[in-house]
Amino acid sequence: MGKDLKGKELGQGIIQKKNGRYEARYIDRFGKRVSISGRDLKDVKKRYNEAIYENDKQINVKDNITLDEWYKKWMNVYKFDIIRENTKRHYNNVYYKHISPSLGNFQLGSITQYQIKQLIKELKSSGYQYETCNKVKILLVDIFNKAMINEYVRKNPAKGISLKRDEEKNVRVLSQDEQTVFFDCCKGTFYDNLFVTAVSTGMRIGELAALRWTDVDWDSRVIHITRTLVYQKYESDSQKEYHFEKPKTRTSLRDIPINRQCEIALKKQFVQKSIVAAKQPITKKIDDKYADLLFTSKFNTPLNSQVVCQAINKIIEEVNLTKDYLDEIEPFSAHCFRHTFATRCFEAGIAPKTVQAYLGHASLQMTMDLYTSVMPKQMETEMDKVSKELDRISEYGDELAEKQFENMASNNKIVSFRGDSMVV
Repeated sequence: MGKDLKGKELGQGIIQKKNGRYEARYIDRFGKRVSISGRDLKDVKKRYNEAIYENDKQINVKDNITLDEWYKKWMNVYKFDIIRENTKRHYNNVYYKHISPSLGNFQLGSITQYQIKQLIKELKSSGYQYETCNKVKILLVDIFNKAMINEYVRKNPAKGISLKRDEEKNVRVLSQDEQTVFFDCCKGTFYDNLFVTAVSTGMRIGELAALRWTDVDWDSRVIHITRTLVYQKYESDSQKEYHFEKPKTRTSLRDIPINRQCEIALKKQFVQKSIVAAKQPITKKIDDKYADLLFTSKFNTPLNSQVVCQAINKIIEEVNLTKDYLDEIEPFSAHCFRHTFATRCFEAGIAPKTVQAYLGHASLQMTMDLYTSVMPKQMETEMDKVSKELDRISEYGDELAEKQFENMASNNKIVSFRGDSMVV
């Protein structure tokens, strides 16, 4: 039992120091010695009893660490050997660019939902769209979930925050006229086969860049998508390097049927690749792991999105030389070929579930969300089919009535009506 300076009993664990301050001490369930002090004995006893209660009920938390400190632990323990290097780089980019500058130095237990909402509001004010804000929220939810499991916080301040998706934006899709003009101009150029394959299959550029001739199954007439090629700087790299990875999602491991346009492009590319590889200088040896790539640069080196976009821009510039300003083709990225392929599928009446399988989307909802701008036109086309069927049935009814009339006439059963009487 502790005593005050006059020898009066103060209770278990409480003492009075020479300077007059009261202090309560105890060892918490984490093995740490905790001290609660103050000049008001009643307040010290209250805080001490609350702390003992929380410790006994195991609702107290460990010593606070900053969000930056916990993020490093979270990444090293919970994401180690689970996420790909490219995903890890993306997480770090989101955290250190958008979260750390505002909340990184705050202790975990002191961060409130208000602060997180304020952060998201500032991101929106800076021009960031729904996708970025939602990634920030999702990252913080998982970070604090794991902090709760490890008893660093009692609740998750990132939970319960709802974000409103931006107004729907139409994905960039080549119109049929744009597609015709672009590929007419593209014929005979180095990357024509790549572009035709992209717009004929909906493959991602990373999947095309990783494609080998052995991935093409001519017996089944399908392309096996088994990997992707990324060009990024991983932690172990001194600069950007090429890396083979598994496709984006489990459903991205897929087989895509080969249509006639794709077949011709692939066969032409096989010939082109052979010639490019043969012309490669002996002094510039290509790494063996890239030697069997079907689509490469003019120097037989692996492709990346920058090289492909530059090639697209050259074609667009050539097309626009002969067009009025109002008719010029707007710039687009390589991913536009994928969107264009999906749109042509919908326009051809292919079922959305089949389009999902072609694209390798994880869910049908993802496919539908991306291409909602195409669906009204498709729905109108489908309604036209219903209208034609109704017209056909209606016309058949007219024909049936005429046949009934002719049958009655041939059997001399024509009648005329005079007032309320009928004359045969």
